[in-house]
Amino acid sequence: MPLTRSFRETIKEQLANLDFRREFLREAVANMLAGDLETAKSVLREYINGTVGFIALGDALSKSPKSLMRMLSPEGNPQARNLFEIVALLQKIDGTVLEVHAGKAVAA
Repeated sequence: MPLTRSFRETIKEQLANLDFRREFLREAVANMLAGDLETAKSVLREYINGTVGFIALGDALSKSPKSLMRMLSPEGNPQARNLFEIVALLQKIDGTVLEVHAGKAVAA
């Protein structure tokens, strides 16, 4: 049975909710810190598409929107500086502050 709505449409609608948006951004950063860059880039792409958009993000960061899209593509290899600039700006736009807390590692 085919889906009636695309995943992207559903996420974009959910990103209108500030709590969901904050959790979505938190998930992107958590994936970065866990070493899962592919998932982090995917979440950031969806977040940006559903909120500020790549054109406005590029203007705010003085970077080409196409360059930003490429760096967050599955084949992209963004520098840490670029990722943190993006996350910092997204936090500022939303009035969100993400914090990292150290904890005890759990054995796998």
